[in-house]
Amino acid sequence: MNPYQQNKRWKYILLAFALIIASGSLLYTKYLVKNIARSERTRAQVWALTMKQLLSSDDNDYLNFAFAVRDSLTVPAIITDDKGDIINARELDSTKTFIKLTNEVLEPGQKAKVYDPEYFKSELEMMKSQHEPIRIKTGYGFGKGYWLVYYKDSLLLTQLRVFPYIQLTVIAIFLLAAYTAFSSSRKSEQNQVWVGLAKETAHQLGTPISSLMAWIELIKDKFNAEQDPLMLEMENDVKRLEIVADRFSKIGSKPVLEQHSVYAVVEDFINYFKVRVSNKINFELHGNQQLQAGINIPLFDWVIENLLKNAVNAIEGTGNISVNIGASKTKKLIYIDVTDTGKGIPRSKFDTVFRPGYTTRKRGWGLGLSLTKRMVENYHNGQIFVKDSELGKGTTFRIVLNVLGRAPKTRLLQKAALSNA
Repeated sequence: MNPYQQNKRWKYILLAFALIIASGSLLYTKYLVKNIARSERTRAQVWALTMKQLLSSDDNDYLNFAFAVRDSLTVPAIITDDKGDIINARELDSTKTFIKLTNEVLEPGQKAKVYDPEYFKSELEMMKSQHEPIRIKTGYGFGKGYWLVYYKDSLLLTQLRVFPYIQLTVIAIFLLAAYTAFSSSRKSEQNQVWVGLAKETAHQLGTPISSLMAWIELIKDKFNAEQDPLMLEMENDVKRLEIVADRFSKIGSKPVLEQHSVYAVVEDFINYFKVRVSNKINFELHGNQQLQAGINIPLFDWVIENLLKNAVNAIEGTGNISVNIGASKTKKLIYIDVTDTGKGIPRSKFDTVFRPGYTTRKRGWGLGLSLTKRMVENYHNGQIFVKDSELGKGTTFRIVLNVLGRAPKTRLLQKAALSNA
């Protein structure tokens, strides 16, 4: 299993644990809410029965006890008779339970309260939506037949219902922010290590490459082999090593892009590359030879090299690799399609293949396509993606470059622009 797949598996394992913890928290909270809700319904029943007894009893000791029980209940509730008229209320907003004091005198120094109908209407609707009313038979007081006791969740129960969701949301935001910060820091450190390693590699390659060039010139003079095909190929390989060293030296710095014929640059590299792979693989190049774009040739050759090597590795035995160069209808975007007749890529892996560490080869490091994506997008202001692939038939990678050297706004825009190209 490659490092990318291992990291992906650990992410899934940690995500599963997080879901288990979140589910456990929600289930336990639901259990507590259910018990508290049952307790509050019992309180509402006790309060209603207490009010019923208060209206029918003359025992002072019992009345004192009933008042104490009534005052200890804190569930917001409203009692109505069978006609819907309000008989009593409990634990509602004291600032909204009446509009004004009338002149009707109940006892010396007291006036009757006139209740706010709109407030009670809204409270009743809320209570009806939350719980079924408690029906109590009675023959006393204001109503005949039965009372209906409506109640709603207490503030504590309401807070308990929403608290776990708020808690999990805050934790998720914190973890996401922490993950983003650590991921950004880790990528920054990796980039610094990568840049340092690349530049040191270029420096180390410089001395032996210079020596090889000198030895080739010496051999050509000593054996009069200026036009010998083998010496020419050796010279081409050493020059390629110089280009590779130059590529590594450019990592971490912004390369200079110059206008070149895309067809000519790709053709030069294919001519170099195809004599160094199996003759069972056929190379084809098609397209508009006049199209130009801002290119850094050493780095762009690296892009084409990685795509061609990937195509060669995908072909088992005999096959074809074709490169097609064209432009969008607006002529603002240039596309380069590299198509092989290899084993193909599953659609679920279209984005995964560009991630560091992903490879299907036993000895592969999984860096080729990751570097290719970096060079296309970061250094050439372009985009690269898997245009199409079918298992057992082959794959097409598409590179998109802007004629003006600017980055395409989004992948969706470029795909739309090239869909009919």
